[in-house]
Amino acid sequence: MEKKLDRLKELLAEIYDLNGVEGLLGWDQQTYMPPGATEQRGYQAATIARLAHQKLTSKEIGNLLDDLEPYASQLSPDSSDARLVKVTRRQYDKEVKVPSDWVAEYAQARSAAHPAWAEARADNNFPKFQPTLEKILEMRRRYAGFFAPYEHVYDPLLDDFEPGLKTADVKAIFNALRPQQVELIKQIAGKPEIGNSFLHQEYDEQKQWDFGVEVITKFGYDWHRGRLDRSPHPFTGGSSSDDVRITTRFAKDNGVSALFSTMHEAGHALYELGCDPALNRSPLVGGASLAVHESQSRMWENLIGRSMPFWEHFYARFQSLFPEQLGDVSLQQFYRAINKVQPSLIRVEADEATYNLHIMLRLELEIALMEGSLAVKDLPEAWNSRMQEYLGLLPPNDSLGVLQDVHWSMGLVGYFSTYALGNLVSAQLWECIQRDLPDLDDQIRQGEFSYLLGWLRKNIHQHGAKFEPQELVQQVTGSKIDAQPYMHYLRKKYSQVYDL
Repeated sequence: MEKKLDRLKELLAEIYDLNGVEGLLGWDQQTYMPPGATEQRGYQAATIARLAHQKLTSKEIGNLLDDLEPYASQLSPDSSDARLVKVTRRQYDKEVKVPSDWVAEYAQARSAAHPAWAEARADNNFPKFQPTLEKILEMRRRYAGFFAPYEHVYDPLLDDFEPGLKTADVKAIFNALRPQQVELIKQIAGKPEIGNSFLHQEYDEQKQWDFGVEVITKFGYDWHRGRLDRSPHPFTGGSSSDDVRITTRFAKDNGVSALFSTMHEAGHALYELGCDPALNRSPLVGGASLAVHESQSRMWENLIGRSMPFWEHFYARFQSLFPEQLGDVSLQQFYRAINKVQPSLIRVEADEATYNLHIMLRLELEIALMEGSLAVKDLPEAWNSRMQEYLGLLPPNDSLGVLQDVHWSMGLVGYFSTYALGNLVSAQLWECIQRDLPDLDDQIRQGEFSYLLGWLRKNIHQHGAKFEPQELVQQVTGSKIDAQPYMHYLRKKYSQVYDL
C-alpha cells in the first residue's frame, strides 16, 4: 500500500504544480500583465485548468483511492496520510462530476471577466460588465446542476469555500447575528459623533507603503517567500506555500486604508506560510476554508491592528511620518477615529460594527441571482435598495456600489459569507489566545508578535486543510462557529470607545 500511497502523492503533486502555475497567471493578470494580453491569458488559464482537472479525475486516482481507503481507515484519523486520502476523495468525488470542457470554459470566462470588471468600474458603467456577469452566473448555475439534487442551488457553491456548510446553516448564523448587530449600531447612533477628519487628508503614499512594510515585518511576514505589490483590489496569491504574495491599494482621502488592507492580506499570507512543510505539494496545503482564512486576516487587521495596545506601540512612529496630519492628534483621538462607527459605501473600509451587514447584503443578492429571482440587469437597483435599508446610504454611482468588489469577476459566487464567518471565528480564537497568553496585550505594546504567531502556527496554520472548518474550530475552541464571542468582543470594545 505504501507504493500506491506514494503514487497518489506523486500525482497530487503534479496537480498542485499546475494549480500553482494557474495561481501565478492570475496574480500576474491583476498586477503587471499588459491589458492586450487578456485573450491569450484566457487560453493559457483554460489549458492549465483543464489539465489539472483531467489529472484529478483520472481513473488512476479513482482506483488508487478505492485501494487506499481501507488502508487509511486503519491509520490514526488525524494523521496526514489518512487525511490526504479523505480530502482527496472528497475533491475527486466533486470534480469527477464536472466535465473538463466546463472547467476550461469557466477558466477562460473568468480570465475575460476581470478586465471587463476593471474597465466597467473605472468607467462607472455597469452595462459594460452585465453580459460578462450573466455569463459567469449562467456557468455557476450549470456547475450547481452537476451536484443535483441539493437542498438549495447555492449549496454546491458554498461548499467549495466552506466544506460541509449549507446555505441554511449560514442563514441561521446570520439571522441570530443580524438583530444583535443592528441593536448595537442603534445604541452607538445615539452617542456623539467621533471626529476623524484628520484621517481624510492626503497622506504620502510612499510613507504609507513603508510603514505598512514595517508593521507586517514585525508580524512575521517572510519577505524571502513573499512580496507586496499594488492592485485594484487587495488580494493574496502566488504559486505555492513558499511563494505567497500580497497586494494593497491606496485611497487618496484615507490615510490608513492601505495600512489596514496590508495587514489584512498579511494575515492571509501568514496562514499560508505557516503550513507544515510536510504537506507541501498536496491538497492539504492551504487553509481549512475561506472562513478560517478570513479569521486570520480579520484578526491581524482588526483585533490586533485596531487595538489600543497595537497603537500604543506604533502610534509615535506613525505620527512622526505624518506630522502635518497627526501632530496635534492624541493617541486616544486617533484610536477612537480608526474605530469610528459610521455606515460606509465601501465594504473593505467598513468599521467592525457595520461590516457584517455588507456581507449579508451580498449573500442575499447572490442567492437571489442563483435562484433566478433577481436578474443581473436589476442588480444595481437591488444593491442600492438594500444599501439604503441596511446602512441608510445610497451609492452615488455603481463604481461605489455594485461594481466595488472584484469577486464576481473572478467567478467567486458563494464566497462572500466567509468574510462574516471569519469575523466570528476570529473572536472565538481570540478568547482562546487570551486565555493561553494572558500577557498578550503587554506583548503587543512592546511590538512582540512571535508568541501570538507561534500560537496560531501550532493551533491553526500548521494543519493546512487537514480538517474541515467546523471540525477545526471545535477542536481549538470547544464549539462550532458561534456568533456570541464576536458580539461580546464588539460590545466590550464599543462600550469603551463610545461610553455605552
